[in-house]
Amino acid sequence: MSETQTNSAALIVRAGKVRIASRIKLSNGGLLAVGGLVSSILASTAVLVWVSTSVARRHPVATGLLHRR
Repeated sequence: MSETQTNSAALIVRAGKVRIASRIKLSNGGLLAVGGLVSSILASTAVLVWVSTSVARRHPVATGLLHRR
């Protein structure tokens, strides 16, 4: 049985007296899953922004109201 290859990362954040440290180990499949999750979150955020601003793009009156503020 072959050993699974793992990727690891460490993060240390210091702000004044506060120190936060984190370590993570992922297999290649886990790294691929995290990458897919992040890309789907970014894609869905772009869709939400597009949909939420579509009213102003479609209706000149709504666009005028937004620019008066």
